[in-house]
Amino acid sequence: MNKPPIAESWDKEVDVLVVGSGAAGMTASLVAATEGLTTLLCEKTSLIGGTSAVSGGTLWIAASDLAAKAGLPDTKEAALQYLMAEIPHANAECLLRTYVESGREVVDYLVRRSEVKLYAISPHPDYRQHPGATVGGRPLGPIPFDGRKLGADFALLRPPNKEWTIFGGMMVGREDIPHLLKVFKSPRSFMYSAGLMARYALDRLSHNRGTRLVLGNALAARFLYSLRRLGCEIWTNAEPTELIRSGADVIGALVSTSRGPVRIRARKGVVLATGGFSQGLEWRKKLMSPQFVEQRSVAFEENKGCALELGVKAGGVVDQDHDAPAYLVVLSIMKNATGPDSVWIHSYDRGKPHMVIVNQGGKRFANEATAYHNFVLTMYQANAVPAFMICDRTQIRKYGCGLIRPGTPFLGSYVKKGYLTRATTIRGLAEASGIDPAGLDATIAAYNRAAIAGVDPDFHKGESVYDRNIGDPSNHPNPCMGPIVDPPFYMLRLLPGDIGTTIGLKTDENSQVLGAYGVAIRGLYACGNDMSSVMRGHYPGPGATLGPAVVFGYRAAMQMLRGR
Repeated sequence: MNKPPIAESWDKEVDVLVVGSGAAGMTASLVAATEGLTTLLCEKTSLIGGTSAVSGGTLWIAASDLAAKAGLPDTKEAALQYLMAEIPHANAECLLRTYVESGREVVDYLVRRSEVKLYAISPHPDYRQHPGATVGGRPLGPIPFDGRKLGADFALLRPPNKEWTIFGGMMVGREDIPHLLKVFKSPRSFMYSAGLMARYALDRLSHNRGTRLVLGNALAARFLYSLRRLGCEIWTNAEPTELIRSGADVIGALVSTSRGPVRIRARKGVVLATGGFSQGLEWRKKLMSPQFVEQRSVAFEENKGCALELGVKAGGVVDQDHDAPAYLVVLSIMKNATGPDSVWIHSYDRGKPHMVIVNQGGKRFANEATAYHNFVLTMYQANAVPAFMICDRTQIRKYGCGLIRPGTPFLGSYVKKGYLTRATTIRGLAEASGIDPAGLDATIAAYNRAAIAGVDPDFHKGESVYDRNIGDPSNHPNPCMGPIVDPPFYMLRLLPGDIGTTIGLKTDENSQVLGAYGVAIRGLYACGNDMSSVMRGHYPGPGATLGPAVVFGYRAAMQMLRGR
C-alpha cells in the first residue's frame, strides 16, 4: 500500500488518528481536539483507560505552577540536574531537556483548558538522593472525580483492580488512608470515613462500584469527560492492523472494527499510544534478556506490542539503548481457586518496621525500603529471586502485608492458599519456607539489635528522605525499623515484575517516529510506552511513566497542529 490511494478509497477522513486510550493517547487526542483538529481516538478493547486507569495516576513534572502555589518551589535546572545524575546517557539529554522544559506548559494547558485537574503531592520524594532531588511537589496527582458526571460513559471506563478497592468496589486514595486507619481513634477521622462509606452505600444503589474516583481512575475519567465535552469521536473495539503510506509518509491506517475493516485517512498524522509490549511474549523474547522475559507484568493485558509491529513495518526503528527494559516492581501473588490471581505491588509496605526481606540463605541483601525499581534490580544482582518477606504479628496488625490489610483479624485463608506461611518460631518459619534456618536466625537476631538502636549498619535503612517517607513517623528511633519479636511469624514470597516497558520506537523531541539514519517518518508519532522511554530504563521518581506520556502526547499534537 505504498502508492498514493485515490480519495474515493477512504472510508473516513480526519486530521488526527490516535491509537490507544491511556494517558498518552488521551492527551494527544484532547490537545488536538482542543486546537480544532478533527480527531478520532481508537481503542482496541471495549473499555477506555488502559494501564493508566488502574495506575497511581501520578505525573512527575518539574517546576509546575501547581507546586509553586502549594509552597513547593522548584526549578527546571534542578530537575534536569537530578535526571542527568540518575540517567547518565549522553543521547538522552535532548529528550530529558525537552521533557523538563515542556512539563509546566503542558500541565498549565490541561488545567486551564480541560477538566484534567491536578494537585501537587507532598511529601512525595524523588526516589534517589542525587543533587537536585526534592521531597515533594514534582509528583502531581488527579483531584478525585465524580464518576456520575460521565453518565453512560461510566461503564466505558476501565475499573480499578479489585486489590485497590475495599468493600467490593470503593476506591481509596492517598488522602483517605490515614483517616481509615484511625477511624476509631479520632473523631475527625471517624466523620471523614463515615462520609466515604455513606457515599459508597448510595453509589451501590445504582452502580456496580463506587463513583468517587481517585488515582489513575480519576485521571482517565477526567480525560474521558474532557474528550466528550469537546465532541471528540471515540471508537472502542477498533484495532489498527496496518499503516497506510504514500511513499515513506504515513497518511492513514486500516482499522479493524465490529463493522468490518475501515480505511481512515489521517491528514495530520497517526499517533501510536497503545501501551508498549508488556504482555507480548514474542516481543519480550526478542527485546529482553531471559530474566526479564519470565517476570510477570501487571500492565494492561492487551499491551502486546502491536504499535511496535506497525511502526517497524512503516520504517521505524526500535531503540534498545536502555539500562532496564521495563519499569520494575516487587510483586506477591495469591492463587485463587476461581478467577484470576490476586496480585499486589509492594510499593510502600517494604518501608514499615518489624519486617526484613531475605534470600534463600536467610540473609538480607538490600535496604528493604529502597524504591521498587532499584530493589528489583538488586534482587537480580544478588540472585535473590524469589525473595522472602519476614515479619511478625505486630507488623501485620499495624501495617498490613501485601494483600492483607491492617487489622485483618483472621489470616487462615491466606495461609491455606499458600500466600502466607506461618510459624510460632523464626526457625520453624524458615524450615516451612525453604529458607536456611541458621541463616535466618542469625539475620533476625542481628536485625533486632540494630532495630533497637535505630541504625542499620548493613544497608542504611531509614536514613534517606525517601525511606523515612514510607516508614512510620511514630516509630522511634528509626521509622523503618522495629524488632521482629511478636509471634506468630510470617513469610510472604516476593517476585520481580513490571508495570510497563521502556523499550519502544525511537522518536525525536516532538514524538515523531524516526527511521533509518535518524530521519523522521512524516505523519507517524509515538508516545507513552510505544515511544522509547526518555528515562532509559531508570525510575527516578513517582509519576516517571505517566509524566513523559502526557508531555510527549501533548508535543505530538502540537507538532501536528503546526502541519505535516
